[in-house]
Amino acid sequence: MRPEQLEDLLADVAAGRMSPAAAVERLRHLPFEDLDFARIDHHRALRQGQPEVVFCEGKTVEQVVAICERLAAMNDSFLGTRCTEPQAEALLGRFPRTAWNRLARTVHCPPTKPVAARSDTDTILVVSAGTSDLPVAEEAAVVAEAFGHRVERLTDVGVAGLHRLFVSADRLHQARVVIVVAGMEGALPSVIGGLVSVPVVAVPTSVGYGAAFGGLAALLGMLNSCAAGVTVVNIDNGFGAAAAASRICSR
Repeated sequence: MRPEQLEDLLADVAAGRMSPAAAVERLRHLPFEDLDFARIDHHRALRQGQPEVVFCEGKTVEQVVAICERLAAMNDSFLGTRCTEPQAEALLGRFPRTAWNRLARTVHCPPTKPVAARSDTDTILVVSAGTSDLPVAEEAAVVAEAFGHRVERLTDVGVAGLHRLFVSADRLHQARVVIVVAGMEGALPSVIGGLVSVPVVAVPTSVGYGAAFGGLAALLGMLNSCAAGVTVVNIDNGFGAAAAASRICSR
């Protein structure tokens, strides 16, 4: 349940439009709802500002649908990451307004009541070093958009052709937070970190040849960045980068 939903519920009780007993029934599953295979954290939006997000990988189609049904009932929306095509098809059949992004492997059922738009000054810029990094970059972009932020994308501007980045320097300086997604040696966040005054969230990807060690080389390169203000999340964790950027923008 989002804070604005709780406010509406309390206002309905105060105005006599809803009985206290009915309100208690609505709140019965706070702070969590036990489905045997999952304990859904309906209290998370009140604590953290955003509802629980479903990590679909490793779950059955039935489990994903059941969790999303309960999230939709409490929050009027849901967001899932690492979603497979069978899972997405089942959710689309149950919730026709759901958006399925194959590249990002995300599913998002937006709330029926539009969320108030944030200021353009809260723009999150998602930068990807190469086209092969786009699945992780797109996950970050979709999640940030689902969290209500204005998102811009800057693609294929890695250090192998750094001139491609410099022609978009103005976009770097206009963003509130820059998410930088890179594989191989993971150098791009250090370059951008040396150019901007805003927080940089670096995301190493598992893209690269043998000595990239599935993203470990990029991770270590980013952790050892000499540029100030660069924060690093886990390998391929576009969701984590978007969550961090959202909290920065929401302060």
